[in-house]
Amino acid sequence: MRHLVLALLGALFLPFAASAQMRIDVSGVGATQYPIAIAQFASDGRAPQDVAAVVRGDLSRSGAFRIIEQAGTLSDTASIDFVDMRRRGADAVLTGSVSRLADGRYDIRYRLSDAVRQTTLGGESLVVSEADLRYGAHRIADWVYEKLTGEKGIFSTRIAFVSKQGNRYKLNIADWDGENVVTPLNSPEPIISPSWSKDGSRLAYVSFESKKPVVYVHTLASGQRKAVANFKGSNSAPAWSPDGSTLAVALTIDGLSQIYLIPAEGGGQPRRLTSSTSIDTEPVFTPDGRSLYFTSDRGGSPQIYRIPVSGGDATRVTFTGTYNVSPRVSPDGRLLAYVSRRDGRFLVVVRDLTSGAEQVLSDGGREESPSFAPNGRWIMYATQAGGRDSLVAASVDGRVRQRLTSNAGDIREPTWGPFSN
Repeated sequence: MRHLVLALLGALFLPFAASAQMRIDVSGVGATQYPIAIAQFASDGRAPQDVAAVVRGDLSRSGAFRIIEQAGTLSDTASIDFVDMRRRGADAVLTGSVSRLADGRYDIRYRLSDAVRQTTLGGESLVVSEADLRYGAHRIADWVYEKLTGEKGIFSTRIAFVSKQGNRYKLNIADWDGENVVTPLNSPEPIISPSWSKDGSRLAYVSFESKKPVVYVHTLASGQRKAVANFKGSNSAPAWSPDGSTLAVALTIDGLSQIYLIPAEGGGQPRRLTSSTSIDTEPVFTPDGRSLYFTSDRGGSPQIYRIPVSGGDATRVTFTGTYNVSPRVSPDGRLLAYVSRRDGRFLVVVRDLTSGAEQVLSDGGREESPSFAPNGRWIMYATQAGGRDSLVAASVDGRVRQRLTSNAGDIREPTWGPFSN
C-alpha cells in the first residue's frame, strides 16, 4: 500500500471568509455504469466527516458508477465476502478506515477490490488535517475513478464563480460539488470573468471597484492581488497562457476593443494581437499556447475566430447561426464549447474541431460562460431559470447534469480549476 501525506490544502484559503453552501441536484446517468459497493469506513467515531459518504456521493454524481447497497462497515484489512458482493451485483468493492493520529491529523486507509476476480486492485493511505478530511475523500474518489475508468477524476478540483446578493458581489472558490465555499474577494462593485492559472495558484478577474473595469491577478496562498491591466478605457476578459507567464486581455486602449498580450505579473507595454475595425474580445489560449480563439463581430455578427499568438490573419471558426460567443477549448484541444443563439435561445454548444460535428449541450435558453473540467469530460456553465442565476455541470455527452444553486443569491461566471497536485 502506497503512503501519501497531503499538505494542508485549506491553508490556501485561510485569509478568506467562509460563504454559504450550495445545493446540488443531479439528473441523468452515463451510457454505462460500473457497479461498485462502498463500505462504511471503520472509524473510532472521532472524525467529523463521513469520508465514505463523500466518496459515494462523488462517484454517484459522476454518472459513471452505480452504487450498490451499502456493504456495512469494512476496514481496508477486512476479509471481503466476494460471493455476497457478487450476489448484490457489485463488480468492485471499496473498503477503508479513518483513524486519528496523536498530532490531531487523520490517517485514511482504503483498498479497492475486484469482486469478479476476487483480487485486490490496490490501496493507499492519506494523512490529512481535520480541515482536509473532505478533500482527502475527494482524492480517494479520484483514485477509484481513474483505477476503474482509466481517466483522471475531477472530484478534488475546485471551481471559481461570482455570486451576487443585494448590492454585494463575491468572488468564490468551492469544491467541484459546491461544498467548502470560501470568498477571496467581497465588493460592492461588480466582479466578472474569473480565470484560473494552470497551476491553480492564481486567479485573474475583472473588478469595477475603481469605477472602471480593471484586470487583477490574485495569489490565493497569500491573498495578495495586483492590478495588471489598468490602461485607458476598458480592461477585460483575462485568459492565461498555458505556461502562466502571459495574459490575453481585451483592451480599448487604442479605441475599439482589441486583443492584447500582457505579462501576467503586470508592467511593460501590451502587445496588440488583433487589428480590426470591429469589437474583438473573449480570448482563450489553445492548450499548446500557439493560438487564441476569440469573439469578434468583424463579419457583421458575433462569431468565433482563431489567430496565431505569433501574429497573422484571423480565421473564422463558427458559421452556424448569427451569434456565437464565449469560446472555450477542451484540455486536449479536441473540442470547442461556446454559447450560440438558436431560435432566440442562448445555448451551450460543443463542437468537434476535427469533424465539425456539433452537439447542443443545454436546454435552458439563457446560458453563458461555459468552462471545461480539466479532464475534458464535463462543462460547467451559468444559466437562469425562474429569475435566478445558477450553475450547471453537464457531461460532454449531455447525459448527466448537476445544477448548483445557492441560498446566498445568484451565482454566475463559473470557471473550472486545474487538477490538484
